[in-house]
Amino acid sequence: MININKHNFYQKGLIRLLGNLYAVFSLVVLSSCNNQKKANETIQKLKPNIIYILADDLGYGDLSLTGQENFSTPNIDKLSEDGLFFTQHYAGSTVCAPSRSSLMTGQHTGHTFIRGNRGVKPEGQYPLDSTVITVSKLLKSEGYITGAFGKWGLGYPSSEGDPNNQGFDEFYGYNSQTIGHNYYPYHLWHNQTKVILEGNKGKKTETYAPNIIHEKAMSFIEKNKDSTFFMYYPTIIPHAELVAPEEYMVKFRGKLLPEKNYQGIDEGERYKNGGYGSQKEPHTAFAAMVYLLDKQVGEIRKKVEELGIAENTIIIFTSDNGPHKEGGADPNYFNSNADLRGYKRDLYEGGIRVPMIAYWPGKIKADATSNHISAFWDFLPTVCEMAQIETPKNIDGISFLPELLGEKQVSHDYLYWEFHEQGGKQAVRFGDWKGVRLKMGNNAKAPIELYNLASDIGEQNNIADKNPEIVEKISNIMEREHSYSKEFSFGYEKNK
Repeated sequence: MININKHNFYQKGLIRLLGNLYAVFSLVVLSSCNNQKKANETIQKLKPNIIYILADDLGYGDLSLTGQENFSTPNIDKLSEDGLFFTQHYAGSTVCAPSRSSLMTGQHTGHTFIRGNRGVKPEGQYPLDSTVITVSKLLKSEGYITGAFGKWGLGYPSSEGDPNNQGFDEFYGYNSQTIGHNYYPYHLWHNQTKVILEGNKGKKTETYAPNIIHEKAMSFIEKNKDSTFFMYYPTIIPHAELVAPEEYMVKFRGKLLPEKNYQGIDEGERYKNGGYGSQKEPHTAFAAMVYLLDKQVGEIRKKVEELGIAENTIIIFTSDNGPHKEGGADPNYFNSNADLRGYKRDLYEGGIRVPMIAYWPGKIKADATSNHISAFWDFLPTVCEMAQIETPKNIDGISFLPELLGEKQVSHDYLYWEFHEQGGKQAVRFGDWKGVRLKMGNNAKAPIELYNLASDIGEQNNIADKNPEIVEKISNIMEREHSYSKEFSFGYEKNK
């Protein structure tokens, strides 16, 4: 007969029981941790990579999908076929720096810090203030890897407006938009390092800047494929000067006649320092440049697809303002502004309405068109919603993420622009109404032109005298939305 010690039995049983409970508890905790980890990963995955491609002075009609017949843009067209095309999207301004400031800050040009193309010696533009909230700062604070590749124009090197001081981990390209006039520059910038392009010394033209900038951008995508990233790609194409490598020129030579020889700056202090070089074949060069832009857009899309990150990457393509008439450019030949009136530096539709495409496979319905009225200052709140960031106060934008996803979209009450060159200009759009005020630098009450865009997209019929109540409403918006800036002022405040 086996003698059992009950005390030891119960003691051992209790130990086994506690051990089993501990094991179960450990499994529960471990499972909970794993579930939480998976949940966090899922939440993180919902934050998409963001690629924002900004063409420079590309007109509304410079894409084959919007009517261009002199050349085609198959990759950009394909992006639209597989994504969403916005028919009524607007740039932040009608020139480079304020348009980009609006994009980065979520504010229109009555409020955003930079409102003009004010330059600083020896190179660069007047800087964004260190206290300004930008898209890049917000995304960086939420763990995004941030990179900018192309033309900056919002602060000279090492200033508070320098891209590295405005939330970008990496920058490669032109700090100065003046030097960005030249496609074979003497130097570019990689963060705080001035990169001398030996192949462009003197009159040599061996390093075409958009190509090397594109290589750096592609490397950024490759390097950060396993992270969450924001890539801002403000290319200088197709801003003047009109220059493209010979391998692209030959594709169009002799097909866009007659050519108009442009005599530019080929020596002296401004040569490769902001002056536009001569071009005997400006039509050929322009088509070749847009061809290259289209090719690079296609390569960016192909890269994210090859890396398997396409479904968690949104690509947005647009332009910073309407078509230019500089350096031999001939927007009338190409019908670059389509049916719209005006060019760069105008606040008519041709100066500020730009094509915008959003591509996000699995999220955005393919081959879709949106008539939602939107503007550059909507990008910041859209990014905040996509990245689950609290949207800052004191901005003018509204998120267009619902429109991207096919959900109910809130509309703007109105859009507002101001421009400080050529005597001062203001514009307002609400609904189908568009008001434009010119030459108001010395007269805050200058007459307002009024157009109904639903019936007059070309802004040919001024109907202000027939709609005084609409004109008064627009005048009130113009007065309310302009806030004084000592750095960028109309100069009319003293006359009010």
